[in-house]
Amino acid sequence: QVQLVESGGGLVQAGGSLRLSCVASGRTFSSYAMGWFRQAPGKEREFVAAISRSAGSTMYADSVKGRFTISRDNAKNTVYLQMNSLKPADTAVYYCAADRKSSLSGVSNLRSEYDYWGQGTQVTVSS
Repeated sequence: QVQLVESGGGLVQAGGSLRLSCVASGRTFSSYAMGWFRQAPGKEREFVAAISRSAGSTMYADSVKGRFTISRDNAKNTVYLQMNSLKPADTAVYYCAADRKSSLSGVSNLRSEYDYWGQGTQVTVSS
């Protein structure tokens, strides 16, 4: 079992930046591929970005490619999401998730692949 706690959300103007962090409990963080998802009001939770256990592979949704960067620090049990050039359409609750079944270089954009979820952090982008 792993617990995930997100932080770093807030209110920002369009064009601004935020960095989200997700800290995992336990000593097996490097065994999990990690992902970020988001959910806007009235919409389904959607994939944003993922990073493999080794950090050698990443994947991004087309809507954030070139603006968001996912990274991880296994020594700190933390995964990050750097978000630049934010748009009002990025407004959502952002969730981090852990996939305990992934291979060393595997990443997934499927919600069903992830076993553990954080409680979410709100990101609001004003126009």
